[in-house]
Amino acid sequence: MPLSRCTIFTRVANFCRKVLLREEEAPAEKKDQNLMTVIPRDQHNISRRDISENALKVLYRLNKAGFEAYLVGGGVRDLLLGKKPKDFDITTNATPEQMRKLFRNCRLVGRRFRLAHVMFGPEVIEVATFRGHHALETATDTAEDRNQSQRGQNGMLLRDNIFGSIEDDAQRRDLTINSLYYSVADFTVRDYVGGLQDLQQGIIRLIGDPETRYREDPVRMIRVVRFAAKLNMSIDPHTAEPITRLATLLKDVPSARLFEESLKLLQAGYGEQTYALLKQYQLFQPLFPTITQYLTAQEDSAMERMIVQVLKNTDTRIHNDMRVNPAFLFAAMLWYPQSERAQQIAQESGLPWYEAFALAMNDTLDEACRAIAIPKRITSLIRDIWSLQLRLPRRHGKRAWKLMEHPKFRAAYDLLLLRAEVENNAELERLAQWWGEFQSAPPPRQASMIQSLGTDPTQRRRHNRSRRRQPAARKS
Repeated sequence: MPLSRCTIFTRVANFCRKVLLREEEAPAEKKDQNLMTVIPRDQHNISRRDISENALKVLYRLNKAGFEAYLVGGGVRDLLLGKKPKDFDITTNATPEQMRKLFRNCRLVGRRFRLAHVMFGPEVIEVATFRGHHALETATDTAEDRNQSQRGQNGMLLRDNIFGSIEDDAQRRDLTINSLYYSVADFTVRDYVGGLQDLQQGIIRLIGDPETRYREDPVRMIRVVRFAAKLNMSIDPHTAEPITRLATLLKDVPSARLFEESLKLLQAGYGEQTYALLKQYQLFQPLFPTITQYLTAQEDSAMERMIVQVLKNTDTRIHNDMRVNPAFLFAAMLWYPQSERAQQIAQESGLPWYEAFALAMNDTLDEACRAIAIPKRITSLIRDIWSLQLRLPRRHGKRAWKLMEHPKFRAAYDLLLLRAEVENNAELERLAQWWGEFQSAPPPRQASMIQSLGTDPTQRRRHNRSRRRQPAARKS
């Protein structure tokens, strides 16, 4: 069937655009490659003693099989900073399928970009093939091309399985400080984008045009803020400028991915600093719209004081190697929006407070989960912590002992302490003090504390009401 003039013109135009794009990119790539610096062993502080034994096994086996292989990313960055890396990532010119043949303990993961996970018991060494430059999708691209690299209408990369050289890989990484490569073949560090200088100067800088890179993956805006807070570095002005304009792009990111990113932001030991930067660059609203509507210009509401305090406490626990629970963190951050919603429902419907509170939990959590998909296993714990706030004042009879047996009692008590602290409420402070003493008191003292509360008037009314409702005895 003969092609129409319009179709022929479109294909010729797309072909010319591809050629022009390659001509424009080629000088830039050549210029970037000339920036490559090799730092010899005697000029850096990385030692194999500080690298995971399993990561070294992967590097050595890849080299022995004839492949290039480098330690890359945060592991190299942290080693150069004298810190202990949390994990070790590797990049290589071996494809994922070649990795699977080389390592029996390997499984392939990822859809947007295929990765190899080499399993050593609980430790997982992530191996990525060198990423290449992605071409602009055109009408003449084959189905295979579209399967390897695919963009959304807003410029976001939906799929990116394009492989390339180490030089290409360095350009495709997000931050200069995360684009440093360590080789066990000659013990050198390779720097293709000026990352070592930025690391020494304390600068967070995005590789390439910031707006284009943010549109490819809006989560990069979050990463810029997270690393600035974590490493106590300043953000390069050129890197920072587009963030506030493009912050709404986060709404296009899957909510499940944003949940994982929110944990990295707030539960990495630098939550307080991260929170301040998220607000500064208007990234907090897309993540927590439920909370944002209650923020004040003075930043001194009970909710804002609660958020700062719970993040401080979380940071302290992490730095002291203590466990943290995301359910408690979210329960504290969302407590005041939840209370406001409950009051609104109670006023509008005339329902009792407990019923209005229960309905409000559904609304508050549903709205929060639309932005970040908090898993049900966590939202159920949040509900428990919130519900216990209504039960903690009711301590008469056997209730106090039963409450202490609840699995989330301790988390609920900690939230009560936070509420008393940020609200400066005398009644809450007395209640928190009572529960603090009750937990550590011996049983006789506990019984005495309950007895000193007096008779619960609500219990007497309920008892009298049950007696009045008792049916009359049948006549014989």
